[in-house]
Amino acid sequence: MKRLIILAIIVLMFGWTVYDLVIKEEETNEQGTDGFMVSGEPDGGDPEDLEVGLDIGSTAPDFELETLEGDTVKLSDFRGQRVMINFWATWCPPCRAEMPDMQRFYENTDIKILAIDLIETESSKDDVREFADDFELTFPILFDEGEEVSTLYHVLPVPTTYMVDSNGIIQYKAFGAMNYDMMIQEYEKMD
Repeated sequence: MKRLIILAIIVLMFGWTVYDLVIKEEETNEQGTDGFMVSGEPDGGDPEDLEVGLDIGSTAPDFELETLEGDTVKLSDFRGQRVMINFWATWCPPCRAEMPDMQRFYENTDIKILAIDLIETESSKDDVREFADDFELTFPILFDEGEEVSTLYHVLPVPTTYMVDSNGIIQYKAFGAMNYDMMIQEYEKMD
């Protein structure tokens, strides 16, 4: 009986692995990516005609969130400017590692950074305020209360970053920390 149960478990695990690989391969083929960092050229055309989505070349989904200072910010308010949307949390070691590079990037370019904190995962807003003070962050920090925007952007690992050009088109996305050189490289590709 034990052998039968073990054999059944092995067969189920093998079946799940094959199923998972097939599904992942189909998603990869549909998305045109096989890694975590994704970059590409949009199809062109009128930005107003492009579909809203999360793929390279799609119009970034609009959102409205409150900042650390209590102001309201909408992504669409930044149309005409290059924007870096970064999802992060204070407890995330890779997020902590990339913050000094993000601040430097913000200071050395005309990029608009919208750093969206996953506030539902934090102990309090005071922790975020303290984090921003400790790292001397001067770019806007937004709170994703209710996790609506992180769900809209399919954020699983943090940090997750989307680079959006002046037309509101996603030009690059990264799942994991970026360093300063990567930020500059992708920034220079955008208009």
